[in-house]
Amino acid sequence: MSLANAIQLDFDDGIDRKTLKRLCERFLRINAARRLRAREALASRQQVVLDLLPLIFHLNHPSLPGYLDQHCPFGLAHYAPGDDELAAAQRLARTFRMRSAGRRRPDVQALFVMGSPGTLGHSVASDLDVWLCHRPDLDAAGIRSLEQKAEAVSRWADSLGLELHVFVFAAEDFRQGRQRVEVNGENCGSAQHYLLLDEFYRTGIHLGGCYPLWWLIPAEREADYDRLADQLRDFRFIRADQYIDFGAVPDVPEAEFLGAGVWQLYKGIDSPWKSLLKLLLIECYARDRDGGLLSLAFKAQVYAGTTDPDALDPYLMLYQRLERWLIGLEAPERLRLVRQSLYLKTGVPLSRLEQRSATWQSALLQMLVEQWGWDRKQVRNLDDRQLWRAGDVQVLRRQIVSELTHSYRFLSRLARTHAVKAAIRPQDMGLLGRKLYAAFQRKAGKVELINPNLAPTLAEENLSFHHQSTQVEGRAPGQGWLLYRDLENPADAVWQPVIRRASSLVELLVWSHCNGLLTRATRLNLRAGDSALDLGGLRGMIEDLQANLPVPDAPAPREALLQDSRPLSILLFVNVAVDPQAPLTERGLHKLSGRHDSLGFSGGRENLVLTLDQVMLNSWHEVSVHRYEVGDTLIQCLKNILAARVAAPGQPPQLTVCCHDAGHGPSIQRRLQTLFEDVQQTFFAGRRGPHPLRYVIEIERRYFVLQFHNGEPGFVALASRAELLSHLQRPQPAYLPILVDRHALEDDPALALVCRASQPDNIQVFFQVGEERAWVWVVDEHGSLSHWQQPFTSRRHLLAPVMRFLSNVSERRQLRRALADAAGDLEVTCSEVLQRAGQWVLERRFGATDELPLDGFELHAVGVQEGDQPVRFDIFCEEQEFSVLEYGDQLIPAVAHYVRSRRRDGSDYPIYLTDLNLPHDLDPQMYQHDLQTSQYLEYRMALERDLNRALGQGMRRALISR
Repeated sequence: MSLANAIQLDFDDGIDRKTLKRLCERFLRINAARRLRAREALASRQQVVLDLLPLIFHLNHPSLPGYLDQHCPFGLAHYAPGDDELAAAQRLARTFRMRSAGRRRPDVQALFVMGSPGTLGHSVASDLDVWLCHRPDLDAAGIRSLEQKAEAVSRWADSLGLELHVFVFAAEDFRQGRQRVEVNGENCGSAQHYLLLDEFYRTGIHLGGCYPLWWLIPAEREADYDRLADQLRDFRFIRADQYIDFGAVPDVPEAEFLGAGVWQLYKGIDSPWKSLLKLLLIECYARDRDGGLLSLAFKAQVYAGTTDPDALDPYLMLYQRLERWLIGLEAPERLRLVRQSLYLKTGVPLSRLEQRSATWQSALLQMLVEQWGWDRKQVRNLDDRQLWRAGDVQVLRRQIVSELTHSYRFLSRLARTHAVKAAIRPQDMGLLGRKLYAAFQRKAGKVELINPNLAPTLAEENLSFHHQSTQVEGRAPGQGWLLYRDLENPADAVWQPVIRRASSLVELLVWSHCNGLLTRATRLNLRAGDSALDLGGLRGMIEDLQANLPVPDAPAPREALLQDSRPLSILLFVNVAVDPQAPLTERGLHKLSGRHDSLGFSGGRENLVLTLDQVMLNSWHEVSVHRYEVGDTLIQCLKNILAARVAAPGQPPQLTVCCHDAGHGPSIQRRLQTLFEDVQQTFFAGRRGPHPLRYVIEIERRYFVLQFHNGEPGFVALASRAELLSHLQRPQPAYLPILVDRHALEDDPALALVCRASQPDNIQVFFQVGEERAWVWVVDEHGSLSHWQQPFTSRRHLLAPVMRFLSNVSERRQLRRALADAAGDLEVTCSEVLQRAGQWVLERRFGATDELPLDGFELHAVGVQEGDQPVRFDIFCEEQEFSVLEYGDQLIPAVAHYVRSRRRDGSDYPIYLTDLNLPHDLDPQMYQHDLQTSQYLEYRMALERDLNRALGQGMRRALISR
């Protein structure tokens, strides 16, 4: 740099047009060097993309890539293709011929490449980000056509192995912050403006069209940019149509650091090296406001006479700025990570390069490495990333996550301390936050992905799985599993490092599978210890994983992150390393039975499902593993799967059950596959859900009732059939049908049939007749199920009392609703449960209660509620009143005595209530306008039980007295 070459513009005393031209030529000379470097970094077949981009958008030629139709906008301002571009076009398409478009206003103002191309940071994995700036008054149809052409050109570049992104916008819209872009893999959305402009000005390569007006404003006058730009145009020091104006970057507002920082955290998940450098630059900018921006430092050096592309390399300038800052902070560990990030970002393996193959990039990198004092071993270790193993990657990932966490905390403190509102749309902020959560948030069962593009592969040739209960010399035995690299001899465990420990084998397998250690070519070794697992079972589990759990090769799409996560696939491993009949097998016993249900096997009704390992991949591309081995494992697993379904009830996951039990594996697998599919289909049929219902499952003589409460699934465990019936009788706030699992209640098919036959908004009576006894079920208007049994003499004596009782209760409810102008009459129906030809069926009985005349007299009870005391009843027999105030504790015996006295023949048939009134404040804390029929039946059954007990006692006393 020479002071004699320095250019100074004095806007106050007048500007020399020749000086402006010399300044522009200086920028173009640097631009040409960078463009050549960017071209040379591409493969020979990809170079045509960079060569032809200006011509493709200058012409609307059908022989060129991206052609849509004759109406697509075209024309690149001030662009005239050279012989090399025309020759390249003809090599690409032999039919291409240059033709003049005549004198017309060009639709495209300028074309730029920005980012790492042509810099030290460019690697073979880098993409090309192109800014295509159209004229500001182009109509919406024209803009859409240009966007479609840009997409077509990107697909053409992709066919050549080059990732190309073309961003179409107007410079004026950018200046005013009007660009409406969404966050995706290559676009920062609304996250940043000035930081993006800062990067563009120091890295942009001009491909064609207007030059940046920013070149002509001295760095020290950036704050006065708009006035000086107007002066250049108004006084015609420049031709306004030759320059494009994106605006100034005098400083970066604090509000943008938060949005841009979160965006870089978002990018850092998949591209850590580049994002770490940018995150540190953001922190440097925010902490060291007096240090200025790199774009202004770049421009100042150009004005001062520097044109050496090495000295002005954007990544070198970025590193030098970070180095000065971190040395000042005395942060050697962070500086070491910056150096490592820059080296790996370049992708240049210095230890493997021969002298004759050296490039400007390798020479510049070698100079830096020597300044850093790295030895050949350090360089070779970074170059041999393909040899890195899980332990190496985990150490590096912890460093990266630590730095990303530091950046996140810094940004959070910045927002709190300065009350900064991020310069980013709330939707974009939420999207970025969700991706960060999916990538870095630790939670129970989540599988940590340790290789976010840190090493090419972690595949292992040999892996050994050891059950920790195996006694190893020098170590105390314990539960769980250990993963070794290659351990055929157990004695080697004393000195061999453990790759990973896990409480379950499935967790270890899934971690190995998702992180790429376990492949189809990996040789396996198993030390099962005292677990019930052999090598065949291990291989079978691995095949299940590889077939049913695809490891995502890309981050979750934007559409998925904008919604709550939902399960995509679920893999259930049953009884891993466990023999469900081990105690019997040890004694040489085997159960034989006609019952083959895996949840109630043999005469002992044994549950063969002891443990479950659930592997879930969700729409945010998170993989989780949960083991169920304590308590009601199957129901707990089922409940959690239902909970995961709530976010997307209409999109069922792919569910696969795997069981490698040598004896009962296939039957267990079929049973659980059917059960889980049935339950999900029942609760989530259609796109609406979860549906309000109760689902009954029977396991090992116990019953479980699944039900959603306020959108959350839960279950009730019931130890017996009596407890189940009591639970099903409980009042419900609305109609709640009872659905029964296809293998539940096999010993009580009548009850199962009754549950399946229930319907809303009516009262259904079902009965079954035996030789001496009858069973009665009543399903009320809300689906509550009442049940009792009684001696049987005739269908009329069985049904007349209950039908009369239900009719009275229903009529009184309908009358009350009519007075309140509320609709909804409840029909009372009656069906008999019969077995015909081996099948249980229902047959309708009696159309009206008039068909069942009632013998004897009416017995009516009226309930009285006093505070929180139990309900007491006054009972009316014909015209005789039995008041609790009069009879007290002797009320029931008095009624029974009166009934017996009224029977002329002294018969001992049971007493039946024909009507019952209940107070509406049964619950002291709540008034109920409409009591359920099941509540009336509950009190009726209790009163009848007490009355008939008293009747029987009176009859016995009468016989004794005789």
